[in-house]
Amino acid sequence: MPPVRDAAASGGSYPPPVHEAAAAAETAYLPPVRDAAAPGGPYPPPVQGAAAAAETAYLPPVREAAVADTAYLPPVRGGAGAPDGWYREEAPAAAGTAGAAPGAESWAEATAYLPPQAAADSVEAAEQPGASAGQPGGPQAPGEEPAYSPPTLGGNTMRAVDPAQARAEGLSPIIDPGPQSALLTAALGLLLAAAAPFGDLALLVPLVALQGLTAAGWFRLNGMWPARQGIALAFLGALVADAAVLAVDAVHGPGAIIGTLGVWVLLTLVLQLRSAADPDERMYGLMASVASAALAIMCAGFLAAGSAAVSVGAVAVAVAVFVRALPLPPAPSVAVSLAAAAGSGVAVGALTSIGAGGALLGLAAGVCALIGLRVAAYDYPSKFVHMTAGVALPLAAAAPAVYLLGRVVG
Repeated sequence: MPPVRDAAASGGSYPPPVHEAAAAAETAYLPPVRDAAAPGGPYPPPVQGAAAAAETAYLPPVREAAVADTAYLPPVRGGAGAPDGWYREEAPAAAGTAGAAPGAESWAEATAYLPPQAAADSVEAAEQPGASAGQPGGPQAPGEEPAYSPPTLGGNTMRAVDPAQARAEGLSPIIDPGPQSALLTAALGLLLAAAAPFGDLALLVPLVALQGLTAAGWFRLNGMWPARQGIALAFLGALVADAAVLAVDAVHGPGAIIGTLGVWVLLTLVLQLRSAADPDERMYGLMASVASAALAIMCAGFLAAGSAAVSVGAVAVAVAVFVRALPLPPAPSVAVSLAAAAGSGVAVGALTSIGAGGALLGLAAGVCALIGLRVAAYDYPSKFVHMTAGVALPLAAAAPAVYLLGRVVG
């Protein structure tokens, strides 16, 4: 670059001053801002804010009518508004006092999601005799698990509680069939015992009724209803087993029953594999169908057993179930039922060719009957379950014991 000459150093005059405004205007990136007010003059007139905002706004102005059109909730009118302090933490406690705002109750009722609950409900629940925290039907303490009654030993022998009510109150899931089912079981057992000496054809009449009740009751006990196909299949298997036992000699009776059972298990499996239901539902239906068919077919053991064994076993089941339905404590009730079954076996055995061996046969039949009775009492059963499974399962469970011990003691 050429050297800068300093005029002042040579005694000459200073260079003329640079006009800063002109230089700034030449080198500025943005155009200059013109000031309408001259130096020392009056201020410019104020800018109209509303007009300037309307000209430079990104969105159109919001009109008051549009607010009402786009609101999520209807406007709150003067008389129905929320009272003062309603949204504060102390407002619920103060709302029930005498100094509450006059529109508070109507406002709460108008905006409530659930219907109002009367305070008398909580007062009556608190005043119930014997109701305490941790007991069924009583108020539960915060964070406390609901208490349940003893589950299996006692049950509800007299059937004083409805199954739905017992489930809602958390009571025991065991509800014994009760006296009505016991009377029906005793009547059916006595029919079997009375028909056995008259031959197989006479025994077939109460036996078919027993098999039908067994097939229907097991499905209803498992919560599967109407299940017409499964009930019909199990009942048909029972009829086929009866026909097979009657068609062969008495020695081959167990083979006929087991063969029929095997064929029916295979047939049930094929039918369930063709079902279009979910895999879990198909497995559940398969288990229920196989169990129902097995129980109904096992009842044919009364046909395969001797007439004396059938009479002793059927009477023992009838006596055991009837005594179990009496209002006795749980453990003594079981002991008395088994003792009565053994005693009835001795009494009926003395009238037949069984003799004293009827005590063992009656005791075994009584044990099987109580097991079947307990199965029919499980998982909040309905009265329909008690009138089907509760009647049939004690006799159906005793059929194999009647045949096996009848061969031993007979």
